Amino acid sequence: MASHRRAPQPGPAARATRLTVLTAAAAATAALTGGAAQPAAADPSATAAGTTARLDRLYQQAEAATQAYDAATERTRQLGADLASLQQRAAQGQQRINELRTGLGRLAAAQYRGGALDPTLALLLSDDPRGFLDQAATLTRLGARQAGRLDELRSAQQALDGRHAQAAGKLTELAQATAELTRRKAAVQHALAQARQLLRTLPAAQRARYAPGTADRSFRPFPLLPPLGDLPAASGRAALAVAAAHQVLGAPYVWGATGPHSFDCSGLMQYAYSRAGVSLPRTSQEQAHAGRRVPLSQARPGDLVIYRNDASHVAMYVGDGRVIHAPYPGARVRYDPVSMMPVTAVVRP
Repeated sequence: MASHRRAPQPGPAARATRLTVLTAAAAATAALTGGAAQPAAADPSATAAGTTARLDRLYQQAEAATQAYDAATERTRQLGADLASLQQRAAQGQQRINELRTGLGRLAAAQYRGGALDPTLALLLSDDPRGFLDQAATLTRLGARQAGRLDELRSAQQALDGRHAQAAGKLTELAQATAELTRRKAAVQHALAQARQLLRTLPAAQRARYAPGTADRSFRPFPLLPPLGDLPAASGRAALAVAAAHQVLGAPYVWGATGPHSFDCSGLMQYAYSRAGVSLPRTSQEQAHAGRRVPLSQARPGDLVIYRNDASHVAMYVGDGRVIHAPYPGARVRYDPVSMMPVTAVVRP
């Protein structure tokens, strides 16, 4: 019968070595797995702050895209108007050519009845007026009256050809502008869709900052304005513009809108000054050059305050360190501190 003996137990030194090996193995395993077994809890306030910063950037991108869309819209509108004018003038030119050809045809018929028709006058009845004009130099038996009408016909045809060429060029430009308008619109919609998706991830307290809410009507700039009768004409117009902007306080921001019930930032400025009888260009970038530059320290009510390096936002100074503006999509026309973002320029229309 075999005897059973216990295996010898390791000594203190061996146990210490084994513990060291196990500890090192555990540390290596943790390093390989990136410490995923026990992740550190994210700081909610830091996450929310990063989300709001990204949301602000998205709204800024949307507003810059909106101003580009506004510029493309204005370009498309102008090209459409130019094309319509050219087409109208071409139609009038064609009508005049038809009248001249009819008159010359009558003269030719009269000569034929009188037995004095030059054979080349048959070209007047041709369906190819350009071919006739190319050969008109051979008409040697026309009287002074006929020759004068022929010269007028030639000039009218050349003018009509020029208008047709211009119209063709405008059509090409219009097609390009329309495609650009579609791209700009897609850029705005993409940025806003991202912003809406991101907004839903914010806690309620941070989300409320971007909610439309109720416009702050507690601030009243009018006591800071002198009576209109005491102001120069320009200052009087500025006061009227401030009053017009105040009347739409609380109207929603809608990209591409120029009033009277919704606005984007430059649309509000254009609308307010139009109520004062002053025509401003459409975009904030153009409005940055729509008057005399003044230092911010000398700003007066009605001055345009241009923001950001790309001049993608504009507001109207109303006094007491405040501006009125259409802030961003989803918000409403409201008052804010003039220092709400970096000021690029102050412009007095």
